[in-house]
Formats: sequence, C-alpha cells, structure tokens
Amino acid sequence: MAEFPAVHHVALTVTDLESSARWYERLLDSKPVLDEEAGGFYHKVYALGGTLFGLHSHSATDASDRHSEFRPGLDHVSFGVANRAELEQWEKRLDELGISHGGIVDAHYGSGLSFRDPDNITLELFAPPS
Repeated sequence: MAEFPAVHHVALTVTDLESSARWYERLLDSKPVLDEEAGGFYHKVYALGGTLFGLHSHSATDASDRHSEFRPGLDHVSFGVANRAELEQWEKRLDELGISHGGIVDAHYGSGLSFRDPDNITLELFAPPS
C-alpha cells in the first residue's frame, strides 16, 4: 500500500467571512487564490507553500457561536517555521498586528507560539528543537 499522503488543505468554518478574511489576510500577508460561492457555501482559499488554507462561510452557521477545542473536532492548526529565531520574528509580527498570544513556550520536542483567530480557533506557529 502507498504511504499515507500529506495534508493538501485545511478549511475552517468562520462566522463572519469578510471580517475573518481581513484578519487572516493581515496575518498571512496574502490575498486569496480562490474566492467563490461553492454550491451551498462560500469560501476564500489561500496558498501557503504547498498547502491550501480555506475559510468557509455556511448560511446555517450560528453567528454567535465560537470555537472550543473542548468539543469534538478541531483542536488547533499549527504552522511550521524553520527554527526558534524565526518563531521570535513571528512573535514580534503578532505584536505589531495587535494579535494577543501566549508567548513562546519551549519544550523538549520544539517551541510553540499560540494565538486565536476572531472565532476563537487556536492557531500555532511551531519550531523544531534546536
């Protein structure tokens, strides 16, 4: 049997697509490569290296709902950086953008920097151990 394939894309459901898109475009410093109605939902998709990252809007989504990692489903999305020095640059970038975060946390398996999007979805930047 073939090796299990790498992740091709991740899509997050958001409560306010336009507001989330503005937030993510500032964070990613990128515009969507796809912005369309897709048969029952609307999505914006960003190219991040070889992976696609999408934001989805569904008419049935409760606009007052917020994500919780304590419910079944997504816990967090982690983006890899090359090393701790790059993670430190991202910490400064988050500060410049006014995005609150938990600071860099070091562990024997690497270092992480966690923060949340407008729907309370946890995002992380992660560097391998030095």
